Amino acid sequence: MENIKKLDIYIDALDFSNMIWNIVSSWDYFEKKTVGSQLIRSADSISANLAEGHGRFHFKENLHFCYYARGSFEETKDWLRKSYHRNLISNNLQEKIEKFMQEYLKRLNSYIKYIKKEMNEYSSKKISS
Repeated sequence: MENIKKLDIYIDALDFSNMIWNIVSSWDYFEKKTVGSQLIRSADSISANLAEGHGRFHFKENLHFCYYARGSFEETKDWLRKSYHRNLISNNLQEKIEKFMQEYLKRLNSYIKYIKKEMNEYSSKKISS
Protein backbone atom coordinates (compact mmCIF):
# COMPACT_ATOMS: atom_id res chain seq x y z
CA MET A 1 0.00 0.00 0.00
CA GLU A 2 1.33 3.41 -0.98
CA ASN A 3 2.18 6.21 1.41
CA ILE A 4 -0.87 8.49 1.81
CA LYS A 5 1.30 11.51 0.96
CA LYS A 6 1.73 10.08 -2.55
CA LEU A 7 -1.99 9.62 -3.16
CA ASP A 8 -3.20 12.41 -5.47
CA ILE A 9 -6.81 12.29 -4.26
CA TYR A 10 -5.56 12.88 -0.71
CA ILE A 11 -3.04 15.60 -1.66
CA ASP A 12 -5.69 17.53 -3.57
CA ALA A 13 -8.16 17.30 -0.67
CA LEU A 14 -5.47 18.54 1.71
CA ASP A 15 -4.58 21.44 -0.60
CA PHE A 16 -8.26 22.27 -0.96
CA SER A 17 -8.81 22.35 2.80
CA ASN A 18 -5.80 24.65 3.17
CA MET A 19 -7.26 26.96 0.53
CA ILE A 20 -10.56 27.04 2.45
CA TRP A 21 -8.63 27.78 5.65
CA ASN A 22 -6.93 30.74 3.99
CA ILE A 23 -10.24 32.09 2.69
CA VAL A 24 -12.05 31.78 6.02
CA SER A 25 -9.14 33.21 8.03
CA SER A 26 -9.77 36.60 6.40
CA TRP A 27 -13.44 36.72 7.45
CA ASP A 28 -14.80 38.76 10.34
CA TYR A 29 -15.38 37.09 13.70
CA PHE A 30 -19.12 36.40 13.29
CA GLU A 31 -18.70 34.79 9.85
CA LYS A 32 -15.75 32.71 11.09
CA LYS A 33 -17.64 31.56 14.17
CA THR A 34 -20.81 30.55 12.35
CA VAL A 35 -20.26 29.47 8.75
CA GLY A 36 -16.45 29.48 8.71
CA SER A 37 -15.81 26.91 11.41
CA GLN A 38 -18.31 24.49 9.84
CA LEU A 39 -16.86 25.00 6.37
CA ILE A 40 -13.33 24.37 7.61
CA ARG A 41 -14.38 21.27 9.56
CA SER A 42 -16.16 19.71 6.61
CA ALA A 43 -13.33 20.53 4.17
CA ASP A 44 -10.72 19.17 6.60
CA SER A 45 -12.80 16.03 7.05
CA ILE A 46 -12.44 15.06 3.38
CA SER A 47 -8.69 14.44 3.57
CA ALA A 48 -8.90 13.22 7.18
CA ASN A 49 -11.33 10.45 6.23
CA LEU A 50 -9.23 9.46 3.23
CA ALA A 51 -6.19 9.23 5.51
CA GLU A 52 -8.03 7.21 8.14
CA GLY A 53 -9.40 4.78 5.58
CA HIS A 54 -5.99 4.40 3.98
CA GLY A 55 -4.49 3.63 7.37
CA ARG A 56 -6.92 0.79 8.04
CA PHE A 57 -5.19 -1.49 5.49
CA HIS A 58 -8.44 -3.30 4.66
CA PHE A 59 -10.45 -2.67 1.52
CA LYS A 60 -13.85 -2.61 3.21
CA GLU A 61 -12.76 -0.20 5.91
CA ASN A 62 -10.96 2.00 3.40
CA LEU A 63 -14.10 2.07 1.29
CA HIS A 64 -16.19 2.91 4.35
CA PHE A 65 -14.06 5.99 5.09
CA CYS A 66 -14.09 7.00 1.42
CA TYR A 67 -17.88 7.17 1.71
CA TYR A 68 -17.43 9.40 4.77
CA ALA A 69 -15.05 11.57 2.73
CA ARG A 70 -17.69 11.84 0.00
CA GLY A 71 -20.27 12.81 2.63
CA SER A 72 -17.91 15.49 3.95
CA PHE A 73 -17.42 16.67 0.39
CA GLU A 74 -21.19 17.10 0.00
CA GLU A 75 -21.39 18.90 3.34
CA THR A 76 -18.61 21.23 2.19
CA LYS A 77 -20.59 22.00 -0.95
CA ASP A 78 -23.54 23.00 1.23
CA TRP A 79 -21.43 25.36 3.37
CA LEU A 80 -19.91 26.82 0.21
CA ARG A 81 -23.37 27.50 -1.23
CA LYS A 82 -24.24 29.34 1.97
CA SER A 83 -20.97 31.28 1.77
CA TYR A 84 -21.65 32.30 -1.83
CA HIS A 85 -25.22 33.32 -1.06
CA ARG A 86 -24.03 35.44 1.88
CA ASN A 87 -21.32 37.06 -0.27
CA LEU A 88 -18.48 35.74 1.87
CA ILE A 89 -16.50 34.42 -1.11
CA SER A 90 -15.64 36.51 -4.16
CA ASN A 91 -16.88 35.51 -7.62
CA ASN A 92 -13.29 34.87 -8.71
CA LEU A 93 -12.68 32.42 -5.85
CA GLN A 94 -16.10 30.88 -6.32
CA GLU A 95 -15.29 29.99 -9.93
CA LYS A 96 -11.97 28.44 -8.88
CA ILE A 97 -13.63 26.46 -6.08
CA GLU A 98 -16.50 25.26 -8.28
CA LYS A 99 -14.11 24.06 -10.97
CA PHE A 100 -12.16 22.08 -8.36
CA MET A 101 -15.35 20.66 -6.84
CA GLN A 102 -16.71 19.41 -10.18
CA GLU A 103 -13.51 17.60 -11.06
CA TYR A 104 -12.79 16.33 -7.56
CA LEU A 105 -16.11 14.53 -7.16
CA LYS A 106 -15.47 12.59 -10.38
CA ARG A 107 -12.01 11.66 -9.16
CA LEU A 108 -13.23 10.65 -5.70
CA ASN A 109 -15.88 8.42 -7.25
CA SER A 110 -13.22 6.89 -9.51
CA TYR A 111 -11.06 6.21 -6.46
CA ILE A 112 -13.99 4.48 -4.78
CA LYS A 113 -14.54 2.35 -7.90
CA TYR A 114 -10.83 1.51 -7.93
CA ILE A 115 -10.95 0.31 -4.31
CA LYS A 116 -14.01 -1.83 -5.08
CA LYS A 117 -12.23 -3.33 -8.09
CA GLU A 118 -9.12 -4.09 -6.05
CA MET A 119 -11.25 -5.61 -3.29
CA ASN A 120 -13.05 -7.85 -5.78
CA GLU A 121 -9.79 -8.94 -7.43
CA TYR A 122 -8.25 -9.70 -4.04
CA SER A 123 -11.31 -11.72 -3.04
CA SER A 124 -11.21 -13.65 -6.34
CA LYS A 125 -7.54 -14.50 -5.91
CA LYS A 126 -8.10 -15.56 -2.31
CA ILE A 127 -10.97 -17.87 -3.29
CA SER A 128 -9.06 -19.45 -6.19
CA SER A 129 -5.97 -20.12 -4.09
